[in-house]
Amino acid sequence: MSHTPGHGRPWLRLLISWTFLVPGWVTCTLAQSANPCSSASVPLSPPATTVVFPLLEVHRGLCGVAYTVFEGVNPEPMQVEILGLLKNSRGPGQDMILARLHGLKPEYTGVVAGMSGSPVYVDGKLLGALSFRIGQFSKEPIAGITPIEEMFAVRDGATVDSAETLKSAASAAPDGASVTPIETPLVFSGFSQETIDRFGDRFRALGLTPVMGLGAAASDLHQPEPIVPGSAISAILVRGDLSMAGTCTVSYVDKSSLLACGHPITQFGHISFPMTKATVLATLPSPLNAFKIIATTETAGQFTEDRNAAILGRFGESARMIPVEIDITGDPGAPGAAAPKKNVHFEVADNKDLTPSLMLVSIFQSLQQNNLASAEASYRMTGEMTVDGQRPVKLDAVMVPNELNPAAINAALYVNERFSRIYGNSTEKPVISGLKLTLSSVGPTHSATLDSVRLSQTEVRPGDAIDVEATLRPVRSAPVILRLSVKIPSGTPPGDLRLVVGDGATADRISLSGGTQGQNISLPDAVSQLNRAHTNHRMYVTLLTHDVQTSLEGGTMRMVPLSLANVYESQRSEQKIQQTGESSEELGSVEGGFALSGSQVLVIKVK
Repeated sequence: MSHTPGHGRPWLRLLISWTFLVPGWVTCTLAQSANPCSSASVPLSPPATTVVFPLLEVHRGLCGVAYTVFEGVNPEPMQVEILGLLKNSRGPGQDMILARLHGLKPEYTGVVAGMSGSPVYVDGKLLGALSFRIGQFSKEPIAGITPIEEMFAVRDGATVDSAETLKSAASAAPDGASVTPIETPLVFSGFSQETIDRFGDRFRALGLTPVMGLGAAASDLHQPEPIVPGSAISAILVRGDLSMAGTCTVSYVDKSSLLACGHPITQFGHISFPMTKATVLATLPSPLNAFKIIATTETAGQFTEDRNAAILGRFGESARMIPVEIDITGDPGAPGAAAPKKNVHFEVADNKDLTPSLMLVSIFQSLQQNNLASAEASYRMTGEMTVDGQRPVKLDAVMVPNELNPAAINAALYVNERFSRIYGNSTEKPVISGLKLTLSSVGPTHSATLDSVRLSQTEVRPGDAIDVEATLRPVRSAPVILRLSVKIPSGTPPGDLRLVVGDGATADRISLSGGTQGQNISLPDAVSQLNRAHTNHRMYVTLLTHDVQTSLEGGTMRMVPLSLANVYESQRSEQKIQQTGESSEELGSVEGGFALSGSQVLVIKVK
């Protein structure tokens, strides 16, 4: 006896019926039945000319249309039902229009990351741009609209600081749901998931949603379609062998500029990011966070303002990028074939708040994407950062793993810290014109501690030489002996003096070369301070005498007379100087070959 599937079992027939239906189609069909704007006309493309819909005429029940790209390069329409106006919801004097989206695609995908900036028209007049989502898991595509009148203030130069107003907008809606800017998908091309997992929070804090690999970058690819309201547009943060781009939607276009996003993407005010056209490969629906998969194409200009109501792009202008060259080589002393080599070239956006993090992520990825990478790998790093009008900043260290990080992260943090110090000077904006690095693999963990120190003599006269012999204890290796001869300076006063033998960090602390680190120093002083820093792979011998030493604005003065020391003492409260009761003089150093740690203090008698 044959049976129809589910015969006699209604629940099974229902299950089979739903199995063969597209869930999104069912959802949209049910939702459309409650669409009060279903009878309104929906133009397929935005108006050719821009007329503004007055904010004062906004009220519940208006019907409009928004445009965004779901796939390809051509914007598609979505019906918009205006629910009302939320006064001061984005900050004092900053209003938001609440709306519900209708249509097969928006009701299936919801509010999508990358949709921010989608222009909204009522009666053919530009009302504003979709910019905020209401609730992370909302069952309906409800969004906030930034009024176009407030966006024009960015174009016209009436800008305000975006950070505080964005905080006001990212608050709670009347029903308790969160109100947050629609995320900007930040596509990482050439980066691994490990990199995003480690550093993604740095970008999420800016409202950027890291997306690994689901996208592409091709700045030399011609995209003939013009930029129109509703087009996808990208801000480039990194380009080259590695690329990073944030994408949102164009709200308004004129002959010389465009407005996009409807909210800030980085909160940094004045910016200089390359502006490129973009193609949407697909829109990925997700109950947690739907987003657009983006491919960036040809450059169209630069973004110059990143403000509360919009980002501003200028056509035909060029953004200044920092070129980076990294050469990575294997251990030349390793047995077998010639040491492998890898060259990585990319450019990074020049921005004091963002560039250090971009360098951190990109350098880490450069080291991770080669066959030399491992948990115990160590690297010898050399290179320089060039700063216009200043001496190059030298980079020199042995990078090793520690209990917190592998060597690749420590190398990236080392560069990150140098960039932060240069950008952090208090007197002028640095123009960083390039970074060149060479990282050579030196095998597994390449660190050592200072175990013991011996002197050839402990009683000396000024001008005498002392032989110093130090024993190093490398990790999982035989002890290493370091030897050097140092000379006691002529004019050294008699008495018991201390001789410090130790690593570069100890030498830095003694000489106060880092004494004013983090304080308000000038750019030349910041560069000088970094170049005076001691490397971590040499052993240093320093003599301490009983004289006052003063560090003033990044410079060090030894053997300061008491009368002058009293004058400088008055400035200590302003953190302009630091003083110690001993003066230091570096007598010599010797290459250790390892990332060295530790120090010892010995006493000598000067006759």
